[in-house]
Amino acid sequence: MRQHPFEKIVAEHGPTVLRVCRAVLGPTAAAEDAWSETFLSAMQAYPDLRAHSNIEAWLVTIAHRKAIDQLRAETRRAIPTDNLPEKPAKDGVPGDEESQLWNALHALPLKQRQTIAYHYLAGLPYAEVAQVLGGSPQAARRAAADGIATLRKTYPEGEDR
Repeated sequence: MRQHPFEKIVAEHGPTVLRVCRAVLGPTAAAEDAWSETFLSAMQAYPDLRAHSNIEAWLVTIAHRKAIDQLRAETRRAIPTDNLPEKPAKDGVPGDEESQLWNALHALPLKQRQTIAYHYLAGLPYAEVAQVLGGSPQAARRAAADGIATLRKTYPEGEDR
């Protein structure tokens, strides 16, 4: 079977991978870095990918690993002492009405955040989420349910939403 051009893979799955990276890392430059690193790694491995592989699950697995690498790197970075006020933005980054959602999502434990990202944003079934994160589908389902329950309690719903 002949593979699709890699550009088509990026165009088709790029938004999903970016949503997953942003859900795990927040709407930061680290998420965009993880997205870029995901596709750089995928581009190198793509020619050797088995025919009929689930490309989306493969990319989400790579994105998961790259996001974890970014989280680990954050713990080694210097923390600035002065906080600059956030400027309002309209493109889904901190500073607009979505920043409360990102903050609520980022406050979840890592496993819950990742499970929500992979199941609800990437659309992976719990069995595949369990393969990506390790564990059972039941544990993935429980982590997602606990995370959603916490979000419902902590994320304020405005009347204009």
